[in-house]
Amino acid sequence: MLFSSVSFLLFFLPSLLAVYFCVPRRFRTLRNLVLLIFSLFFYGCGGVRFLLLMLASIMINYIGGMLASLKNKRGAKWGMIGAVICNLLLLGYFKYTGFFTQTLHSFIPSVEVVNVVLPIGISFYTFQGLAYVVDVYRGDTRVQKNPLWVALYISLFPQLIAGPIVRYQTIADEIKGRRENMEDFSAGCVRFMIGFGKKMLLANAAGRLADIAFGFPSEHMSVSFAWMGALAYTAQIYFDFSAYSDMAIGMGRMFGFHFLENFNYPYISKSVTEFWRRWHISLSSWFRDYVYIPLGGNRCSVPRHMLNIMIVWFLTGMWHGASWNFIIWGLYFGIILLIEKYLLAGVLDRIPSIIRHIYTMVLVVISWVIFRSEDLSAVWTYLGAMFGIGAEGFWSKQTVYYFIQFYPEWILFFICSTPVAMVVGKYLTTKKNLFSGFVLNFVPKIFAVAVFILGYIELVNGSFNPFIYFRF
Repeated sequence: MLFSSVSFLLFFLPSLLAVYFCVPRRFRTLRNLVLLIFSLFFYGCGGVRFLLLMLASIMINYIGGMLASLKNKRGAKWGMIGAVICNLLLLGYFKYTGFFTQTLHSFIPSVEVVNVVLPIGISFYTFQGLAYVVDVYRGDTRVQKNPLWVALYISLFPQLIAGPIVRYQTIADEIKGRRENMEDFSAGCVRFMIGFGKKMLLANAAGRLADIAFGFPSEHMSVSFAWMGALAYTAQIYFDFSAYSDMAIGMGRMFGFHFLENFNYPYISKSVTEFWRRWHISLSSWFRDYVYIPLGGNRCSVPRHMLNIMIVWFLTGMWHGASWNFIIWGLYFGIILLIEKYLLAGVLDRIPSIIRHIYTMVLVVISWVIFRSEDLSAVWTYLGAMFGIGAEGFWSKQTVYYFIQFYPEWILFFICSTPVAMVVGKYLTTKKNLFSGFVLNFVPKIFAVAVFILGYIELVNGSFNPFIYFRF
């Protein structure tokens, strides 16, 4: 079941809200059970066997958390290690068996390729479970002795399928002690509706153009059309993924949970290092806290620090998918971050801001071509067309046609990827008058309802495709 589906919008969410808020607030345990049951049903709609897998993951992390909290440090350590191994084995089998057997088959034809169906969201809820067990072992959070609340944490439907990756310590107190209120509910509804509109009106429009470009015969593609397609996918993946995060954060807030932000206008960055402080924040911080720092971080020799960064980015690429293009994508960013750290340190700061921004966006756009392409051959072919290798000239009628057809969307892509609304809001807060008060209090709500209605019209007209990050 998807957030941007009729069944979710008209049946699942209204039913959950009705049942949940019919339970008096003082019966917190019962409200949590309602949320847990609906969350398990939500995930079970994707397949009962996948639900059983997630229940197994929940049990592993519950037992692992209990063992990791033992006063006996040796027992706690082995309990934590055991849970980590079990989590990684589950993730490894379901996500990477096909990739590894396919790779072996290319060298040893007698090796049979094993295709395993990837459970939706396994990368996200596995990382949440790992974080919980490790944090309990470190003493960063309290162990949860009630298995139902561990299950609620891992299966909570707003962030279950595509993040953000929520740490247990972020919502530990809210599981049993949150206080839902109209202010949070209203703000959550606004955030959800804006996210839905962003998905249906912006991400899907960008996706249509990106699909056309990446499916276009390479021998007939011009340089300008190749760049247009790459920019379209750059817009699609941002609006698609940030829309899901908006919807998840909004729904969490409707039920009294306060998830941390996952995006902070990454396309205004002036270095790739800054980009990764703004993009998919929950994943970046996860790898920092559970891989990079345990490896030694930057408190080591330069060669070891460089190795640590490359290990983290190799794993980041692998996390996104079992394919060589994802591995290359991860290593690509690792190399760029090392260059910025050791060769461009201090240099970038002296370059004009606009040049730094163009430099960053060119590298990011190239990275999304690697990310979007089906295989390495398609990567080289498309990148070659972008830089004139094998391209049919610089300009083409296709570029003109699709630019004219999508020009309103291009304007919206630019505006909505920058903090224009935030700047306007901050300005209005300094103007304490009736007009500014009306704009701040009512315009966001009116705007949210309008984009939700327009997005729903697009949905019922058949303009729908899944969220990109569902496959991770």
